[in-house]
Amino acid sequence: MKKFLAIALALVMIFAVAACGGNDAPPPAADPPPAADPPPADTPAETPAEPPVTEEELVVMKIALVGHSPESIIDDGSFNQGAWIGINNFVAQHGLDINENARWFQAHSPDTDARIDVLSDAIENWGAEILILPGFDWANALYEAQDLYPDAKFVILDSAPSNPDFEVRIEPNVAAISYAEHESGFLAGYASVINGFRDLGFIGGRAVPPVVRFGHGFVLGAEYAAEELGLAAGDVTINYHYWGAFIPSPEAATFAASWYAADTEVIFAAAGGVGFSVMSAAEGAGTFVIGVDVDQAGDSPTIISSAMKMLDVSVFDILNDYISGNFQGGREHLFNAANNGIGLPMANSKFDNFSQADYQAIFDKIASGAVSVSNTLDLEEITATLNLVKVNEM
Repeated sequence: MKKFLAIALALVMIFAVAACGGNDAPPPAADPPPAADPPPADTPAETPAEPPVTEEELVVMKIALVGHSPESIIDDGSFNQGAWIGINNFVAQHGLDINENARWFQAHSPDTDARIDVLSDAIENWGAEILILPGFDWANALYEAQDLYPDAKFVILDSAPSNPDFEVRIEPNVAAISYAEHESGFLAGYASVINGFRDLGFIGGRAVPPVVRFGHGFVLGAEYAAEELGLAAGDVTINYHYWGAFIPSPEAATFAASWYAADTEVIFAAAGGVGFSVMSAAEGAGTFVIGVDVDQAGDSPTIISSAMKMLDVSVFDILNDYISGNFQGGREHLFNAANNGIGLPMANSKFDNFSQADYQAIFDKIASGAVSVSNTLDLEEITATLNLVKVNEM
């Protein structure tokens, strides 16, 4: 823009000198640009409500990933990390600079006011255009923020904006992403039993819907595998517990170690940072852990597989929708087996007796609906359907 203005000014000066000096060969007149041409990128836009973002505008596109509290760290091996990978992939795909176009923010305390404050900081002081909010803890703050900042776009992962009375309201500037955790958990439970494990464990962080669905799916997958193998009732047992937090601690490691000492062979840890405590216990016991949300194979040699949500894929897709002028706000988006939104990372899994072919066969059954996995949040309802697997609530 500056170069354009400088050239235009130079031409004007040349014309003026030529006119005053009586030059016999005046320079040709410069035609103004056609009226139909688009304005420069930094001209205030007079455009439709949802224009596509052009390649020139991409260089100033600003994406904020926002943690819900001081304990919500970017390299959490879970939601934040998966979302950040999706942002990085998007930035790389479009030739952008991750330091210029994306930034990590973090609420200074775990309450609604602090969360709205950090959103305000990202939007008003940094200029964030689209904000990725991982986790159910954002529900109440976003319920208010979607009205406070109608021109910003919000993407909430694993939840939807709701008030303290659990009334859900999704405005057009919000895309609510959810995942079929029960299907992912089912695959983990099924694979564990087919692989040969009989003493299983599930440790959830808090009994919030996504974690609950992971656990219930795990139980149902183990039951389905036990039926396929023709096992007897009680051959497969699952210790089942919600730790009550998502922060790693020595106490959580000791708790998991007590299960391993009592012959638990593998623990599915759907517990955020507590999963690292479980990995520590498994390393001491020489046993196994099933990771959660993202492929956690790189976090510990004890990770035999991970019940994944394709967080990176969903974030990448929604950002692409945004730049194409096709932001799908005002509704929920479900990522499940049918659209490859969940799964196990078989390339990095360490099963001895559960093959890629075994995985593909059960995955296809879930994706097609041939196997339907209940998403109920009632554990008693789940256990009432069991004939072979014994669940020990701890």
